[in-house]
Amino acid sequence: MTTVKITRALLSVSDKTGIVDLGRGLAAQGVELVSTGGTARALRDAGLAVRDISDLTGFPEMMDGRVKTLHPKVHGGLLAVRDDPAHVAAMAEHDIGAIDLVVVNLYPFLETVMKGAERPEIIENIDIGGPSMVRSAAKNHAFVAIVTDPADYPLVAGGATTLEDRQRLAAKAFAATATYDAMIASWFGFADQGQQFPATLPFVLERPVALRYGENPHQQAAFYHHAGPGVRGIGQARQLQGKELSYNNYNDADAALELISEFRDAAPTCVIVKHANPCGVATAPTLAAAYAEAFACDTVSAFGGIIAVNRPLDEATARAITGIFTEVVIAPDADAAAIALFAAKKNLRLLLTGALPDPARGGLNAKSITGGWLVQRRDDGRITADALTVVTRRQPTAQELHDCLFAWTVAKHVKSNAIVYAKDGATAGVGAGQMSRLESARIAAWKARDAADKAGWPIPRTTGSAVASDAFFPFADGLLAAIEAGATAVIQPGGSIRDEEVIAAADAAGVAMVFTGMRHFRH
Repeated sequence: MTTVKITRALLSVSDKTGIVDLGRGLAAQGVELVSTGGTARALRDAGLAVRDISDLTGFPEMMDGRVKTLHPKVHGGLLAVRDDPAHVAAMAEHDIGAIDLVVVNLYPFLETVMKGAERPEIIENIDIGGPSMVRSAAKNHAFVAIVTDPADYPLVAGGATTLEDRQRLAAKAFAATATYDAMIASWFGFADQGQQFPATLPFVLERPVALRYGENPHQQAAFYHHAGPGVRGIGQARQLQGKELSYNNYNDADAALELISEFRDAAPTCVIVKHANPCGVATAPTLAAAYAEAFACDTVSAFGGIIAVNRPLDEATARAITGIFTEVVIAPDADAAAIALFAAKKNLRLLLTGALPDPARGGLNAKSITGGWLVQRRDDGRITADALTVVTRRQPTAQELHDCLFAWTVAKHVKSNAIVYAKDGATAGVGAGQMSRLESARIAAWKARDAADKAGWPIPRTTGSAVASDAFFPFADGLLAAIEAGATAVIQPGGSIRDEEVIAAADAAGVAMVFTGMRHFRH
């Protein structure tokens, strides 16, 4: 069948938005309305004639409403194949009337969890009859329309449905029940049972955006975000201007947001990211000064980069940022003057996030590989000064210790092998993604010398700097390269079989070194 006239509709919704208007529209087309509980009351209060579900089934709602629609008079009316003689005969024999439209949205399970309800209330908000009706109607979409989203009410308000619409509504309905069941399974596994890695890991993702292409133009792509309230990230940021974000923009912007969130409670801080790696990070008394210091670390890579700040954008910072081409700027907020300055840059995207995410939050990271997914707890490890172990004869000075922790925080967000030099609250050089830690140390030092040449400084900022390594030095050569670049303090995890050799090299050079006991690989 292509077009089906709606003769009988079953309406049973938790979210009453638009249901009265839909009921009026259907009634005007001569559709019989069947309903349950609160939905029936809402329709009657609006002056509409409604048949109770108990009148249809011949059984009262019972067990505190747990049993009301689980009945052959309901599911027979939904599942019957209308052009199958045996099904038609069974309907006639058992006095089962056809139901042509089901409008259902489910008990607010997630909302109940999010408000901090106790376990019994959460369990009571697991819908049983609703998903059963949704699935029955969706399976029989050749004859029955199923609506689970109030946004789709206009498709059925006219009293008839097309096959194309019923197919689309059925697909949406199955996605809705899959999402609902996945949320329940996640709650049972993670919250109720306290499992870090349940035997089955249900992913619930929604697609708000189809992207022009992926990392490269020949790759198709889309952005999916986590379903449900309470999620905070790039996907939930408010975009004030600029063209739509690309796949690479999302990836780089996420890297920038993750890093700037580490400094959400710090002094004004600016992060500049290129290809998901930080190329400059600085903390200063003002946001404009922080941007200038971060930019000075690598003025070449900053072109076409992603900038993130931990304070609302002001006019001075915005004016400095607009001095070069920038892809995306991320901030908790921005004042009117900053917004006006950015408005003149039509290709620049300005994203306002509100409060920055908590860097210590839990959660999982997932990465697809051939035939499956690798899943791990997100890297929420943080180190404070009192957790460090000094392993050299010389203790770090207070400033060196501050720079060590700053460099360590940045190194956590640099692709491995990662080496970060920092001095006075600013990165001096960043070496990322090399197969050898020695090469990362050399590249970071070369970039620092290049930055000094461009700025006209007499010496690179690696002189007197602290250097962070995301994992241990397997040999002393990487450390010696850092010492040659001018580093006077080192922070690294330790744990190599050659730790004594590396410590001896530091002692010989008069360098202070601390161990964290924690590494930060980022592949």
